[in-house]
Amino acid sequence: MRFAAYEHRHRRHVAVVQDDGVLVPLPGVTSLTALLRECGGLPGLLTAGAAALREAPPGPHPSEVRLLPPVEPPSVRDFVTFEEHVEGVRRSVEGTAGVPEQWYAAPTFYFTNPHALYGHQEDVPMPPGSAVLDFELEVAAVVGREGRDLTPEQARDHIVGYTVLNDWSARDLQSAEMKVGLGPCKGKDTATTLGPFLVTADELEPHRDADGFLRLALTAEVNGEVVGRDLLSNMSWTFEEMVAYASRGTRVVPGDVLGSGTCGNGGCLAELWGLRGERVPPPLKPGDTVTLTVEGVGTVANTVVPGAGPVPLPAGRRRSRERP
Repeated sequence: MRFAAYEHRHRRHVAVVQDDGVLVPLPGVTSLTALLRECGGLPGLLTAGAAALREAPPGPHPSEVRLLPPVEPPSVRDFVTFEEHVEGVRRSVEGTAGVPEQWYAAPTFYFTNPHALYGHQEDVPMPPGSAVLDFELEVAAVVGREGRDLTPEQARDHIVGYTVLNDWSARDLQSAEMKVGLGPCKGKDTATTLGPFLVTADELEPHRDADGFLRLALTAEVNGEVVGRDLLSNMSWTFEEMVAYASRGTRVVPGDVLGSGTCGNGGCLAELWGLRGERVPPPLKPGDTVTLTVEGVGTVANTVVPGAGPVPLPAGRRRSRERP
C-alpha cells in the first residue's frame, strides 16, 4: 500500500492511495506517525489502510492538494552507504581522495533536522549565506515500531516502508564546517525533502536480491536533464543492517527516518565536481527544478527559490583564558 499526508482546505489528512491515484482519507487520522504508534507497525497499518479502502469515501487526487512529507519523524538519521559517493564528494568538498578505511567498519550516519522537511512540489529556499546548493538522491526507510539492540533479522520487522529523500546540501557552508572536525551543521540544516508517499515494505519485497538489497533504479534530473543514474542495491549495507546499527545502545521509534545516503554516478552534483575537477553541472540556483525518481517508490520534484539572508553574527572571541 501507499500512504500520503496532505493538506486540503487548510486541514491535514492522512490517506491510503488507490491504484488510480485517488486519496482515500483515514477517518480521524491527521498524523501517520501517530497512527504508527497506535497500530504497532506494518500489520496494523495495512489493516487500517484496507479498512479505509473498504469503507471510507474517496477523497481528492494528489494534484488537487498540497502533499506533505508522509511522516513527522522524531529523528532523521542520514547514512553514507555508497562508496562511489564517498569517493567523489571527499575529493570535491574536502580535497582528499579515496575512501577512509574506517568507513568500512560500520554504517556511519549523522542526525539532520526533522523540523526542516519539505514535501513533493514544495519550493525549497536557498540556505542563508550559501551560493553552492546541491541535491542528494536517497531512499529512506521508516521505522514502524519501537526496538532496541536489534539484529538485522529483527530489524526487518521494524521497517514499515520507504520514501524518497532529497538531502539538500549547501556545499560551501559544509566545506567550511567540516574543517572543525564535527561534521556538517548549517550545510545540511535548512531542507530535506520526503515523499511523495510512504510505500509499505511488502510492496518492495519483489525487488529484493539474493544478498538482501533492494534492486531499484534511481534517477536524478535537473531542469529535465538526467544527471545521475544508479541502483539502490549498490549500497554497502542493507536497510536492516542500518536499523540494527541505529538501535545499538538506544531506541528506534515509530516514524524515525533512516536515509540510505546519496547514491553514486551523479546522485549529487558534488560527486560529479570531484570527478571532473570543475563545477559542471553548476550549483543549483533559484528557478532550478530537481526531480528525483526511485523505481517502485515514486518521484519528488522541488524548485529552488530565493532564501533569506544570514543574520549577522560576530566571529568567535579569542579569550585570555584567565582563571579565578
